[in-house]
Amino acid sequence: MKPFPSVRLRIVLWLYTLAWTLGLPAILGYLWLRGRRDPAYLAHLGERFGYYSKPLPGAVWVHAVSLGEMRSAAPLIRALLDRGDRVVTTHFTPAGRAEAERAFAADIAAGRMRAVWVPFETGRAFRRFFRAFRPAFGLVMEVEIWPRMIMAARGAGVPLFLCNAQYPERSFRRDTTRTGLRAEVMRGLAGAFVKSDLQAARFAAVGVPNIHVTGELRFDQAIPPAQLAAAAALRRTLGLDARRTVTIASAVEGEDPVYVAALRTLGVGTAAAAPFIVYVPRRPERFDEVHATLAAAGFRVARRSAVLAADLSQAGPVEADILLGDSLGEMYFYLSLSDCVVVGGGFTPEGAHNIIEPLAVGRPVVTGPVTWPIEYPFAEAAAAGVARGVADAAGLAAALGAGGGPGALPPDPQDIWERKRKEADAIAAFCAAHSGAVARTLAALPPALAATRLTSR
Repeated sequence: MKPFPSVRLRIVLWLYTLAWTLGLPAILGYLWLRGRRDPAYLAHLGERFGYYSKPLPGAVWVHAVSLGEMRSAAPLIRALLDRGDRVVTTHFTPAGRAEAERAFAADIAAGRMRAVWVPFETGRAFRRFFRAFRPAFGLVMEVEIWPRMIMAARGAGVPLFLCNAQYPERSFRRDTTRTGLRAEVMRGLAGAFVKSDLQAARFAAVGVPNIHVTGELRFDQAIPPAQLAAAAALRRTLGLDARRTVTIASAVEGEDPVYVAALRTLGVGTAAAAPFIVYVPRRPERFDEVHATLAAAGFRVARRSAVLAADLSQAGPVEADILLGDSLGEMYFYLSLSDCVVVGGGFTPEGAHNIIEPLAVGRPVVTGPVTWPIEYPFAEAAAAGVARGVADAAGLAAALGAGGGPGALPPDPQDIWERKRKEADAIAAFCAAHSGAVARTLAALPPALAATRLTSR
């Protein structure tokens, strides 16, 4: 068996550490620039160097780098807390940390949980982190490969697993046909809890040990009933039950021109039968920019912060073509306002974002052509007829118009409710078939940890 780490990897890790050390002023400069728009980037700065004011020894460590990863981790964190574990979550972006603090405010106040910044990728910072929290084991959500984190955990004797993991085909092909350094780093993990048999085969092919197929945690997310009720009430207030509504969720940089072109084709702002649009940018830093873009395109835009109260009831007139979702933590509300959801990211090379949340509230999904980051469950959802990818703005408008794909308005108005019923049944069956990942992950943890103890002897 080849030694781990190899001489080549040791050299690369040394160069990687040197790059982080020399580049630290630039990294701090980046945080300062981001902090000018979002002060949360600069809060608790000492934590990024491994200094924590409130340690929580023995906690289960969950690394959820940003908002999407935190949302996928939430049902598992809830189950860990409910069975008596303490939890520390680490994040790099304010959105991820804010979601942890919002969703688990009571547990944080009770001292059962901490939400902190992940340390910078240096050995010293991680040694301080391990001294503060002495985690029982760590779970890295999705596929976040941080070399120094993996090696530091290995050196500290902390079993570190990928969790809710998938190995996208593009990444797998790169890692098996080029240098293979990323794959070698992953062999330093204690194991992986993965989404499907296909993902298990890919991780095994590059040498990741101790693999368990546990499914997709997002199918087990709790849906806030207050947000569903608020959406139903607002739909009645605005007359949306008699008007088609489309939510564009998690729109990212570079996609706005695609959506603007599709909305114009659909007659938004000019045709009485055009759909009402709910437009939710991916990042809060884009709220003002997107508002300006939509207004410049000639649409009447109402901001959620201006027309809705804290409880999501109507607080002012919504005389608009588009409701801009300029808030955090209310995605289920925005999704539930709609008849169909367009999931952002799919019209950029980075690829589409999570499609499970709209499916969880019974809404069919359309996204762009780039779906490799969500290979599972997009392929399964498309095969079930509850999700669809389109090539461009024209394809998006066609999918959302009369006679289009999932979520489209039937040509005959008498068919609308029958179409909705069939879609809802298909989506419910799809979600039921893919739920249960939390229970499978909890069941897999003891044998995974036992295997780690055996291999460390």
